[in-house]
Amino acid sequence: MTADWEAFFTLHRDLPREGPGEPSDVAWAAATAATPATARICDAACGPGADLAALHAAAPQGHVTALDKHPQFVDQARALHRQDPAMTLHVGDMAEITGPYDLIWCAGALYFLGIADGLKTWRSALAPGGAVAFSEPCWFTDDRAQEAADFWAGEYPAMTDAAGIDAQVRAAGYRTLGTRKLSDSAWEAYYGPLERRVASLSPGDTPQMQQVLDDARREAQIWRTYRDSFGYLLSVVVPDDV
Repeated sequence: MTADWEAFFTLHRDLPREGPGEPSDVAWAAATAATPATARICDAACGPGADLAALHAAAPQGHVTALDKHPQFVDQARALHRQDPAMTLHVGDMAEITGPYDLIWCAGALYFLGIADGLKTWRSALAPGGAVAFSEPCWFTDDRAQEAADFWAGEYPAMTDAAGIDAQVRAAGYRTLGTRKLSDSAWEAYYGPLERRVASLSPGDTPQMQQVLDDARREAQIWRTYRDSFGYLLSVVVPDDV
């Protein structure tokens, strides 16, 4: 592990979430996709497992398979859910899931594959009638403060608006069933614990740690200042032939 990753996991160790979200997002996505109670669900890039309980609640007679490429996150999720026979957690690459799944859930991570490429990759992992639910950074207004634009140009140059996300969905051979803007409470569920951890670790004891703390502090500040112009958009999509 590089020094930067060591600093990252020092900051993020045991945080409840690795991105904005709340149980009602999962419930809305499952309802929009008409996910059955017996569904086979994949949580792709599950992080520390913040959405696992809500996914299980959406399919109480089904099974949830969760994976993440970072063993530290999988270990944290296992500590919470290892005794649940309705869940399987393992280290894995979300680009290599096989299924079949009735719902693939991906909270804030599909951009690592690219929306169109990721959806094409997951097509063969979907069961007949299956859906994908994913959240994606999104511009909500055309009036974008330069500070926010500069931040996202560095973090995610491909960031677009709702129409741009839908265009990539259609380019992958899918159609959108519905979209939902993540609420302020979903963001607070992430930034609240993160900001408290930043405060507890400040000042950083190494240059790498200080940089990670500064980056996290700036990320939260950008959202708090400009949250009317951007956020996360949750989309539920299905292949065109469904």
